[in-house]
Amino acid sequence: MNADLNMTYVTLGGHVEIHRYRYLYFVIMLTAYILLICFNVSIVCLIVIHKNLHEPMYIFIAALLLNSLLFSTNIYPKLLIDFLSEKQIISYQACLFQAFMFYFLSSSEFLLLSAMAYDRYVSICKPLKYQIIMRTTTVSFLLIFAWLVPACYVVVPIALNINSKLCSFTLKGIFCNNSASKLLCVSSRALSIYGVILLFNLGLFPTLFIIFTYTKIIIIAYQSCGDVRRKAAQTCLPHLLVLINYSILITYDVVIVKLESDFSKTARFIMTLQVIIYNPLCNPIIYGLKMKDISKHLKRLFVKKS
Repeated sequence: MNADLNMTYVTLGGHVEIHRYRYLYFVIMLTAYILLICFNVSIVCLIVIHKNLHEPMYIFIAALLLNSLLFSTNIYPKLLIDFLSEKQIISYQACLFQAFMFYFLSSSEFLLLSAMAYDRYVSICKPLKYQIIMRTTTVSFLLIFAWLVPACYVVVPIALNINSKLCSFTLKGIFCNNSASKLLCVSSRALSIYGVILLFNLGLFPTLFIIFTYTKIIIIAYQSCGDVRRKAAQTCLPHLLVLINYSILITYDVVIVKLESDFSKTARFIMTLQVIIYNPLCNPIIYGLKMKDISKHLKRLFVKKS
């Protein structure tokens, strides 16, 4: 506790052998951060620049990659500073803000994937009504909904915990997430129930909606001609890969607090690094390789540079 600034600091105790490997950690994470910035920004810029990519599907992809970039920026700069610092600490208020951004952007990813699934469903299952349904106003509404609703949900527990009394000042992690609740002297049953509701509304239900829409798409594609099947495979496979990848990582993040005693510190550290590296780095790679139009523009870009 810093009496002069009236600031409470929390120690991030999830680092492993940081004094020995700090420069190795720093180089690896800095390289990953630079790569994900380059990959995500490149594809977003391509979508913005080229008019033939100004379609709902590509707009949602740009929003998803921007979301991943914000997610990474919420974690990487602080993490890089910690690797080079003697003490890995963060103020409790900043910790709550980081946790808010982490779950706000994580939830937004599920809703953006849901919007993309709906777009593909309308495109493949109701092609004649696509232009009528997926208008600019519809796309704008879905984007606003995907960011505004999670923010309103996640801000509630964060706001209620700002002035809560802490009995522990060491966090078993390398950044602030749901494990911050372990710092409180008294755990609120109401907030625990609210957390389950939040998990269902922003995680499970969107996932079930995505599974339902892609099941319908697969059925329609199977009953249709080869062109429809090819279109379904080209546009839906990347979304499914991203969903599976992200669902596994978020499941780990939710479960780790409940089973923290069963995980070694090293295993927790390695898994946490995977959470913050894989998804932001894999998303642009998956869409860059699997989406034909994006891949075509990327090839033209690199050929010109060569």
